[in-house]
Amino acid sequence: MTGRKVKLAFIANDCARRASYRRRKKSMLKKIKELSTLCGVEACAIVYSPFDQEPQIWPSESGVQDVVEKFRTMPEWKKHKMGNQESVMEKSIVKGKRKIRKLEEENKEMEITMFMFQCLNSSRVQPQHHMTLADLNLLSSVIEQKLNDISGRLEFTNVTEAPYQPQIQPFVDTNLKL
Repeated sequence: MTGRKVKLAFIANDCARRASYRRRKKSMLKKIKELSTLCGVEACAIVYSPFDQEPQIWPSESGVQDVVEKFRTMPEWKKHKMGNQESVMEKSIVKGKRKIRKLEEENKEMEITMFMFQCLNSSRVQPQHHMTLADLNLLSSVIEQKLNDISGRLEFTNVTEAPYQPQIQPFVDTNLKL
C-alpha cells in the first residue's frame, strides 16, 4: 500500500479520529524507540489523549523522569542554544530573504548583461528603454567587469592586441536638466 498525501485538518468523524490517533501514536512511539536504540540518545514521550484515561508514557515513568530531570538541570545557555520553533522559523525566514535578495541581484545582472549585448548589436543605448541612473551605473560596472574578464583571458592566451574593440556611443538624455 502506498502512502497517499493526507490533508492536515481536524478529523470530524470521531471513530476515524480515534483510529487515526491509535495508529499514529503507535508509529510515533516506535520511531522514538528506534531513535533511542539506533542513535544512543535518551528520549521519552508523554502522550495525553481524550481517548485514553491514563497518559501513555514511554519508556517508563522513571525513564521519563530521568530525561526531564536532565533537561531541567541543563545550563540555561544550552537550553537557549537549542532554540524553539519561533527562532527556527525566524532563521529560516532570514535565510529565505537572503536567498531571494541574491537571486534578485543575479537576475538584475543577467538583465543588464542581456541589455548590454543588445546595445552592442545596435551600437548605442536606445532611449526607449527608460533606464534609471542606478541601471546605467550597473550597466557600466557590468561592462567594466566583462572587459576585465576579456583582458584576463587575453593575457592568459598571450594575445597582445585585442582583435576588435567596438565603439560604444554614450547615451545623452536631452530631457535631463542640469
